[in-house]
Amino acid sequence: MAGMVQEDGASSVSSSPLQFFSMMSLSPGFGSPYPWLRELKSEERGLCLIHLLVACANHVAAGSVENANIGLEQISHLASPDGDTVQRIAAYFTEALADRMLKAWPGLHKALNSTKISSITEEIIVQKLFFELCPFLKLSYVITNQAIVEAMEGEKMVHIIDLNSFEPAQWINLLQTLSARPEGPPHLRITGIHEQKEVLEQMALRLTEEAEKLDIPFQFNPIVSKLENVDLESLRKTGEALAVSSVLQMHRLLATDDEMPRRTSPSASRTSSSSHLQRVLHMNRRTLGEWLEKDSVLMFSPSPDSASASASTPLSLAASPKMGSFLNALWSLSPKVVVVTEQESNHNGPSLMERVMEALNFYAAMFDCLESTMSRASIERQKVEKMLFGEEIKNIIACEGIERRERHEKLEKWILRLELAGFGRVPLSYHGMLQARRLLQSYGYDGYKIKEENGCLVICWQDRPLFSVSAWRFRRYE
Repeated sequence: MAGMVQEDGASSVSSSPLQFFSMMSLSPGFGSPYPWLRELKSEERGLCLIHLLVACANHVAAGSVENANIGLEQISHLASPDGDTVQRIAAYFTEALADRMLKAWPGLHKALNSTKISSITEEIIVQKLFFELCPFLKLSYVITNQAIVEAMEGEKMVHIIDLNSFEPAQWINLLQTLSARPEGPPHLRITGIHEQKEVLEQMALRLTEEAEKLDIPFQFNPIVSKLENVDLESLRKTGEALAVSSVLQMHRLLATDDEMPRRTSPSASRTSSSSHLQRVLHMNRRTLGEWLEKDSVLMFSPSPDSASASASTPLSLAASPKMGSFLNALWSLSPKVVVVTEQESNHNGPSLMERVMEALNFYAAMFDCLESTMSRASIERQKVEKMLFGEEIKNIIACEGIERRERHEKLEKWILRLELAGFGRVPLSYHGMLQARRLLQSYGYDGYKIKEENGCLVICWQDRPLFSVSAWRFRRYE
């Protein structure tokens, strides 16, 4: 294989599908590459898919509908929602890119989506499947509960505000822990916030049953509302020690009425060197996430303007009136602890290509997690990938303005945002990390890691950070 590329950079006479692919143009007159694409081995096919996907995303970002359409057609012959990891992720990214293109014709887009039924029951089932199939939510709940228990030591009246109240397992675990306190359990009030009344009714039923069984004075206060519409001041009650749990919710407050970005996104390099692609033939097998981490820089080259801008303001925060007013209202309640779990990825960039590349890296690892533990034919796996990951990918890529709610940001930005809002960081204890690691061992989860970072905990798949958990407290201004 090494002899396939001459020293002067010219291609030798011998050829391979990857050599041909490296010279391929997604121009209208190219013709059909499908027969040889189907003959590629799994890893070669994966590289072709990612390359085609990034090239297609660049065409979508540039508004080149004809070339984007050709790219989508080529990818459709290789992508599959029930194939290997790369095929599955490509299927959902192409669906998201196509949806974004269709939005240029509002009438057509609305007509194609007018009969779709959004089942709240199905959404809750999928969230519960994610809780069962992956350890991320379990770990978040264990770490959050430990931080709350430590902050509430000695308190007799405890109030917890749950910003995304749908999973009773978190608070059942806390009730059991509080019942074993040497000084006895406190009076516990949980305010659960969710958009669906039925979800909160189920929460109230399960938690009330558990509290009665453990003989803990308990009250569940349901609030049917979107998070941004909650009147936090109305939740204040004298004499209560307050804790707040936010699991994968706060980023939704970053959605703003910004206009659709008009600027052209950074374009990818259209000619990936054949030597790079041939080198791949010799490399050890990697997960999709590992390959993207190491090699995607060769496919995506930010423009000098965007690169210099990001370098000069690495921690610039997007303006968000909703987030600002929410954090101010939360600060005014003087909470003893606020525990925030968020996705550890930047899906809130201004340009489409930034979001595509970040999302590819993040969701590659998420799909790898399921690939490592579940069969490809698993219905539960397909539901999580389509109805949870797929919908998030679509929101990140196809939506703008207030419609784009999946605005995930990295821990460093949450630290800056919460400190500016007047909160002080609470280092998460070693005991919390120990409990999280024990949970991983007890369930036999291989490949997952817990890391400490600046007093916060980061949950990883292999070495790829995927979720962060940080704790905060009310801090008076000097």
